[in-house]
Amino acid sequence: MPQRSSLSEDGRPAGHFRNTSYMINKSRRYFDAAHEAGLMGIHGRSTTGRAFALGSGSLEERPEIIDFVRCSYLGLDNHPVIVAAAIDAIEAHRSLHWSCARTRLNFDLLAELETILSEMFSARVIAFSTVMLANLGAMPLLASGELTGGRKPLVVFDRLAHLSLAYHKPVVADETGVETIAHNDLDALERLCRSHSAVVYVCDGVYSMGGDAPLKELRQLQERYGLFLYIDDAHGISIVGRQGEGFARSQFPEVLGDRTIIVASLAKGFGASGGMVMLGTADQEALFRRYCIPYAFSVPPNLAAVGAALGSCKIHHSAELGDRQRRLAQRIKEFDRHVETGQQGELFPIRMIAIGSETKAIAIAKLLLDSGFYTSVTFFPTVPQGKAGIRVCITADHEDKDIARLCDCILEAVAQTTESHTVEVMQ
Repeated sequence: MPQRSSLSEDGRPAGHFRNTSYMINKSRRYFDAAHEAGLMGIHGRSTTGRAFALGSGSLEERPEIIDFVRCSYLGLDNHPVIVAAAIDAIEAHRSLHWSCARTRLNFDLLAELETILSEMFSARVIAFSTVMLANLGAMPLLASGELTGGRKPLVVFDRLAHLSLAYHKPVVADETGVETIAHNDLDALERLCRSHSAVVYVCDGVYSMGGDAPLKELRQLQERYGLFLYIDDAHGISIVGRQGEGFARSQFPEVLGDRTIIVASLAKGFGASGGMVMLGTADQEALFRRYCIPYAFSVPPNLAAVGAALGSCKIHHSAELGDRQRRLAQRIKEFDRHVETGQQGELFPIRMIAIGSETKAIAIAKLLLDSGFYTSVTFFPTVPQGKAGIRVCITADHEDKDIARLCDCILEAVAQTTESHTVEVMQ
């Protein structure tokens, strides 16, 4: 069923989009179990490649774990060029950050970064401290109608849009209508486009739990009805494209235009820190730089983040980027060769092992950790109730032998927990 906001007597939306107490009550016991099993809130220190020393204290006494949780898909987060660039930026300014709103004073290195990113992605790029802040700033502007020719749009969210998008539904609903449609439901979206003069569709490019948006078909709706697209491609950036344009940006014309905004991470495939918004026009850029709340009332990314991103830009302009993209593609194929998932054959590096039972998923993740592999156990509210699973993030830095060993452990752990669960049910 679509989720929608009704209108009050004065024409303002009056729908409810949050039920925090329900979410806490339904998920608390699984969070407790995952923490008790040592699967959440853990600490570690990077060693080599995708390995880290688990825990704190003396490094010699800590077990070494192979990490399949971090989203540094190209393995750039420990890259010496990026680390050195972060240090250089701090030393150049002899400071970490200026405590000043961006509408007043900004680092010169930040201007350099945004100029380089704008050239790389053929858009007007504004950098933010996180993707969450970028989305927080954009949502009220989407609702205002200032991006849709003065007409307040119906804002349509994909059912699986990331929480950093869906969280802002109440803010959007305070100003305009909101609908939530089934995942990738193009028929429902087209019906709404036919019945409303202005529609904004909010979705992910690559979804954090696997899968992607049908961008070719969405562009057709855009051309047919003037649909405005707001795409969060946090997980798609850098892993494809000659300069790492990413999944979403690579499927749009060289000129982004005035009906598409793409948000992306500078921390995942890009290997640095922060987020960015790609805009298509000078008017949109001016609007964001004046009225975007995190821009006007918060500080910019700190200098270490700016420097790291500048270092990553150098890698993105080199042959090394293509080498890492090809290596990542090969590692993904290696995983698919051993374990079948719903994402089989996709070029994206996220694989979900569907389990179902939350308790069983936690048990499997614990068995994997005990075998030397850290994976993400996922359960409500990240995924629907009864749809728990294990998320595996594959990177270019993983060794084939480690992927093969992980896959063997996954198959063994699934079989082991299925056996024990069957025994429990029979008893």
